[in-house]
Amino acid sequence: MSNTIRRIGILGAGGLGRSAVPLLAQKSEFRAVALADSQGIACDADGIAPGLLADLDLSESVCKMPGIGRTTSDPVGEMIQLNKSGGVDAIFIGIPNIPNNTIPELILRLCREGFRGVAVDALKRTSAVKEILGLSSMIEKSGMTYVTGAGATPGLLTAAANLAAQSFAVVEDVEIHFGVGIASWDKYRATVREDIAHMPGFDIEKVKVMSDADVEALLEETNGLINLQNMEHADDILLERAGVVAAERVRVGGLVDTRKAKKPTTTRMTLTGTTFEGKRSSHTFSLGDDTSMAANVLGPGFGWMKAALELHDRGIHGLFTSADLMPKFVR
Repeated sequence: MSNTIRRIGILGAGGLGRSAVPLLAQKSEFRAVALADSQGIACDADGIAPGLLADLDLSESVCKMPGIGRTTSDPVGEMIQLNKSGGVDAIFIGIPNIPNNTIPELILRLCREGFRGVAVDALKRTSAVKEILGLSSMIEKSGMTYVTGAGATPGLLTAAANLAAQSFAVVEDVEIHFGVGIASWDKYRATVREDIAHMPGFDIEKVKVMSDADVEALLEETNGLINLQNMEHADDILLERAGVVAAERVRVGGLVDTRKAKKPTTTRMTLTGTTFEGKRSSHTFSLGDDTSMAANVLGPGFGWMKAALELHDRGIHGLFTSADLMPKFVR
């Protein structure tokens, strides 16, 4: 990768999207130049100053950011035009995938309307990632380089499982159990809603019509905890696609505390298999308890973005997953 500073657009200004701005402000290779939500966009070619977000209430659109914000009815179209004019090299997609085809439809639009850069998502649900995988040929023909499932899980833990598998002749199963602590659920509304959709008795359609008051009432019943088991998480299809293990042998679950920043449990990936000597063993990869959800999603996401930018520079276009590429550390 050259010493050129890469200009990054962030589509979605919830908890993850807003956290990306101070993260990238600490990097010399990437610069956050655009941040968009459903009502507006904020642009600064010199990089968005994190302090401008600190003064913005969570309920306020980025169009209210002084000097750089403006309203728009088409934030996706704005990002496409910024890419065409050379203002944005890559997009991190941090919008909620509710309904389930939201991001796949967004990718279709990028392909059809001439986006020619790099895009990365942190999609979770297997069914949504399957839709993206079905767009592989169109993505390649469009001249875009795209990475899907590039967050924490799927993402960081999926890649760890792929790496851990190399010690074994046969992989028996992969188990991922995560812990997430959020001081206040309204900072990560979209993420919490997607997690609720995995709870027994809930789905994407039911969550889509829940009001904030409905969510708060549910969290009151559970003492702020969301206990998730046997989730529809795309680690399964990504590891199967990589040839590591059958999708049905991948189990994902976790515990989310929406009232405390401290993780309720340590996040771990455990892969069990048999070596060429016939020995049965396991590798375990644990995330530090003091690494936040934002750090574990955005850090890897931008790492895969850097890897995709290097491929794009070499004229390599198409669809990749977090099990296909090693992320590159963004300095």
